[in-house]
Amino acid sequence: MLYYLFNYLDRQFDLAGAGVFRYLSFRASLALIIAMSVGAIYGKSLINLLRRMQIGESIRDLGLQGQLEKKGTPTMGGFIIIGGILLPVLLFARLDNIYIILLIISTIWLGLIGFLDDYIKVFKKNKEGLSGRFKIVGQVGLGLIIGLTLYYNDSVVVRKYDGRIDYDNVAATPYHDIKSLATTVPFFKNNELDYGQLLPFVPSEYGWIVYVLAATFIITAVSNGANVTDGIDGLAAGTSAIIGLTLGLFAYLSGNAIFANYLKIMYIPDLGELVIFCAAFVGACVGFLWYNSYPASVFMGDTGSLTLGGLIAVISLMVRKELMVPLFCGIFFAESISVILQVYYFKYQKRRRGIEYAREHRLFKMAPLHHHYQKSGYHEAKIVIRFLIIAIVLAVFSIATLKLR
Repeated sequence: MLYYLFNYLDRQFDLAGAGVFRYLSFRASLALIIAMSVGAIYGKSLINLLRRMQIGESIRDLGLQGQLEKKGTPTMGGFIIIGGILLPVLLFARLDNIYIILLIISTIWLGLIGFLDDYIKVFKKNKEGLSGRFKIVGQVGLGLIIGLTLYYNDSVVVRKYDGRIDYDNVAATPYHDIKSLATTVPFFKNNELDYGQLLPFVPSEYGWIVYVLAATFIITAVSNGANVTDGIDGLAAGTSAIIGLTLGLFAYLSGNAIFANYLKIMYIPDLGELVIFCAAFVGACVGFLWYNSYPASVFMGDTGSLTLGGLIAVISLMVRKELMVPLFCGIFFAESISVILQVYYFKYQKRRRGIEYAREHRLFKMAPLHHHYQKSGYHEAKIVIRFLIIAIVLAVFSIATLKLR
């Protein structure tokens, strides 16, 4: 909203300094600061409210060090993150941008699913929370909305220049915009894969079906991956902040004609506005960490974790880096895989050697992966720091793939 206000003041009254709101870097910086401030300043008030309403975490005894001490810690702290994202985005982003519109819808949609899950756990005293099939239906529904909109909306295009770009006057360089199902494939020289050509037995005009299915799967998988990762203080929020920073850089490079041309990557018009959202996303995660770092004063609950994971997936689709998710979301990926492997290994050993043997010979001491290290005697603060270091390395390597082909 402030973007439109100051843009109007600049055009109509030539107000000194109003033109600075046209710059992405300025608006992104303000979004980052406001998002952090919302978490750091107003987070305490929300925590006190949650505590008065006795909205606390119910902890099962899993034999983990310090686990029972967390019983009663306020949960549903994901509202701090959601507020930290939405407020600066509404203030500083262009609200007519299709990418921003979809991300606002996604934030509210995923936050509602997470809230229903937490509500059932806390107020209905049902530890299972929202039924898994209802969660999946909500995530699949969002995937269909995102996938179909990105395919059919006329504003979602890839720009191809008809010659060398005149860097002194980029807008004057001849170009044509095309609808494309192309996405980024790391390490390959061409660096692009078209969903319409992914399956040779499917006609290219039906490639959108493959794309929508892929979008739905990615949103569901990453959303649940963040949910699984949210098990120890600061891990999910810290990892999400690093991933958000990476996606913000991807959005800036792909949304800038000069950088996109230099790096030989897709130039996607209007994508630069995502930098505002990513800045707010990172700021909200950092602001939440003010209270969620060890020892946590509040947990994000599914209200936060499902929202963070889903937004990461949606932004990945928008910047056309969804095939790189296992790389820059490596922590989420490893945590999810550890759970899947643990379950299937247990079933395999149970079928082959009996249930007693399966219980005594698990693949991991406990899943997800962070609990395995807790069982191995590592303090959770050390686990979080080391996982975040790995997340940073994966993020840097993901950025390097833009030139590693």
